[in-house]
Amino acid sequence: MQNSPAVGIDQLAVYVPRYVLELDKLARARDVAPEKISIGLGAHAMAVAPPWEDTVTLAANAGERLFAQGWARPDDIGLLLVATETAVDHAKPASIFVHDLLGLPANCRTFELKHACYGGTAGVMIARDWLLSPAARGRKALVIASDIARYDLHSSAEFTQGAGAAAVLLSADPRLLELAPESGVFASNVYDFWRPLERREALVDGKFSVDCYLDALSGALADYRSALNGRGGQPLLERFDALLYHTPFPKMAYKAHLRLADVDAAPRIADPEERARLAEKTYAELVEPSLTMARRTGNSYTASLYLCLAWLASQRAAALPGREIGLFSYGSGCCAEFFTGRFTERATEAAQKIAAAELLDARRSLSVEEYERCATTAIGEPPATDGAGAFFFAGVRDDRRHYARAQRAHGAGA
Repeated sequence: MQNSPAVGIDQLAVYVPRYVLELDKLARARDVAPEKISIGLGAHAMAVAPPWEDTVTLAANAGERLFAQGWARPDDIGLLLVATETAVDHAKPASIFVHDLLGLPANCRTFELKHACYGGTAGVMIARDWLLSPAARGRKALVIASDIARYDLHSSAEFTQGAGAAAVLLSADPRLLELAPESGVFASNVYDFWRPLERREALVDGKFSVDCYLDALSGALADYRSALNGRGGQPLLERFDALLYHTPFPKMAYKAHLRLADVDAAPRIADPEERARLAEKTYAELVEPSLTMARRTGNSYTASLYLCLAWLASQRAAALPGREIGLFSYGSGCCAEFFTGRFTERATEAAQKIAAAELLDARRSLSVEEYERCATTAIGEPPATDGAGAFFFAGVRDDRRHYARAQRAHGAGA
């Protein structure tokens, strides 16, 4: 970090839909043992996107919450990237709708990114490089990862649904997290998870996808060691104060940590059982504290890793300054990246503004019947009693999507 200008995450904001479904309710309705979900997947609840929420509204509402923190204005933004795998149009990017809703300036470069769940991190890396280029001209970059994980009712993947968005503001001299210049990347063409253009619901080869994730982690770690070029030889399990993983379901983060710990410890610990004990111990210390939001919202695809970061930062705000973390991002298809960051001396105030717990606690719990209606109901305005975020999807007219500002915003403040 000392050899490059300081760039990184200046502010972070998250948004999830107003509705939530506890997964024990869904398990009983589907005649599935609840512990198969709570223990087998590590998941407790999933965010439910109502008919008036889509990728654009989730993204814009996250951006609205970020600006409500009071440190950045729309005119500060010179680059807007929206990462999603639930796009609303094959040609017109979600980012230009968000650009309009948030009132960003005309001289702001904007486009949509796609590489499954890796898209959010792809945006962060592009923004980091842009900030180091002459194009930035002192401005900031806004990356918003926004998605709705949706599967068929009564399918085996139904319990791994969810929705959410994370707005990541990057700048020089960041308040929250300074990003290191080194990272490790791995890419391979696989069919572990995909969604043909004519389908709303994704297709997944579950066991194969887990294997692809873990292989990509091993590959990214190997490339990260290569990027360090002999520097920083300290074991990862000793170096970092937290390790965050892409979390399609919380048990996946556990599997990922077992792999990282085994790879990291193998050169110095020959006994596999001893390595496994070390993995269990360090999981509780380094990984578990970041997973609460993922347990309560379900899969948010591109936003997943950044919801983990938001939860960790907001819950441990006072202890952040100077702490270093490792982050692993995976996108099916596949591409993955391992990167690191250090919380700045000003991180506490920035983290306190995220208010992740308050956002989760403000949601309304649905019955299974209400959840099923959300999955099958046509677009309509949100009811006044439940509300929406600052913006909602108002439907399609003349083959054009329309959005509106809600009268009462759910969680628009920070």
